[in-house]
Amino acid sequence: MANTKQAAKRARRDAKRRERNRYHLSRMRTYIKKFRRMVQEGKLEEAKEFLPQVVSIIQHTASKGVIHKNEASRRVSRVQELLNKALAKSEG
Repeated sequence: MANTKQAAKRARRDAKRRERNRYHLSRMRTYIKKFRRMVQEGKLEEAKEFLPQVVSIIQHTASKGVIHKNEASRRVSRVQELLNKALAKSEG
């Protein structure tokens, strides 16, 4: 437990921020999982339309400071690569 007023305030603030960060992180992971499931099930046209939403949410999460911008770039790159490989595989 906090011993000073400042420490108590910091604990309250950190709790709010932790909750907010968990929301953004959970939302981002959910969208990525939905996208991966679409690609895995072969719903490539649906996944192609869903990709901009996934990218937007990843970038939004980074803008809030929940994840680093390099992590956001890596995640975007991986979802795009996943779709591109699936599209190439379906054509060939």
